[in-house]
Amino acid sequence: MEMRQMMIEDDKGIRPGIETMRGLPAFYDGAVVTTSSLTNVSLCVDLDAAKQLDRLQPMIEPINYTTLWQLQPVSNS
Repeated sequence: MEMRQMMIEDDKGIRPGIETMRGLPAFYDGAVVTTSSLTNVSLCVDLDAAKQLDRLQPMIEPINYTTLWQLQPVSNS
């Protein structure tokens, strides 16, 4: 699945919670295709407003997409 499509699908589960948050005048999210990364930026009126995102269930659930690669610890043996 392409990055843009992932963000569109995730929007349906995350947006309703974000839109009801106190003190969050703006929230931006996007996908950087060239680096295969997802990013989001939130503008909050204070630290308490920002910390609401730490408790928003869709934001703390793992992303259940197929793992393409992963790093392993280097063995010193």
